[in-house]
Amino acid sequence: MSVKTKLALVALSLSLAGPMAAQEMKGMDHSGMKATDNPSTKAFKDADARMHKSMMIQYSGDPDVDFVRSMIPHHQGAIDMAKIELAHGKDPELRKLAEDIVKAQEAEIADMQAWLKAHGQ
Repeated sequence: MSVKTKLALVALSLSLAGPMAAQEMKGMDHSGMKATDNPSTKAFKDADARMHKSMMIQYSGDPDVDFVRSMIPHHQGAIDMAKIELAHGKDPELRKLAEDIVKAQEAEIADMQAWLKAHGQ
């Protein structure tokens, strides 16, 4: 299985799991949860909120179109999180992974945007 295929499968799994997890957590009391209030945590929370809001698309009923429209913001979320790692992270191996994620996800977004354009979307 190619790396591109594996990334697509992971992205699809995450795109499906995110809304389900958010629904499960709806109504739960989070007042006892503490998060480190530092710049990277704030950046991750902001990136996550933007991604989930952007993934709330108007569904067309066309699974191909809906897949691509949902995956573009999902991939952008991965880019945003990778850039946070690059801005704040210290581990060289993770920083390299973040660089690779930015490069791969930007290319895939371009491919998906081209697909939408080619299909009159």
